[in-house]
Amino acid sequence: MYDAAVTTARHRYPRTPHTVSRSRANLRAQLRAWGLSPDDVATAELVLSELVTNAVQHAGNPPGRQVEVRFTLTDAPTLLRLEVSDACTALPRPRTAALDLTPDPDAESGRGLLLVTALADGWGVTPRPHGIGKTVWAELKLTQLGDGQRQP
Repeated sequence: MYDAAVTTARHRYPRTPHTVSRSRANLRAQLRAWGLSPDDVATAELVLSELVTNAVQHAGNPPGRQVEVRFTLTDAPTLLRLEVSDACTALPRPRTAALDLTPDPDAESGRGLLLVTALADGWGVTPRPHGIGKTVWAELKLTQLGDGQRQP
């Protein structure tokens, strides 16, 4: 059961491929409890999927370390912040044409942070407390209330 009165939800997962779908399902349930529009829920799910996929696939965490996912509804509620933390200190970098790392059009990966950049109103990386890893975050300005009305 998800509580609409809670403005922050936090989950921990093992670093496995199933973590992506589990985190997406938990996000979807919480955002629906908060009354967010289907469009905002879908965008948030896509952004979170990309952040969690990066943590699962690319963060060389030591065995037994988990991925922590947090979502926070703020600013009366017009802003959603998604955070994914892992124990790896390597920083994520979007691929850019300037670095000649544009993903092959047929490649199955390599576009995650490009999608996050396109869909989020901001994203970044902060070190975790005590020097253990990092938190990659993205913020989404919510476009609609749950009943389909536009935010002011």
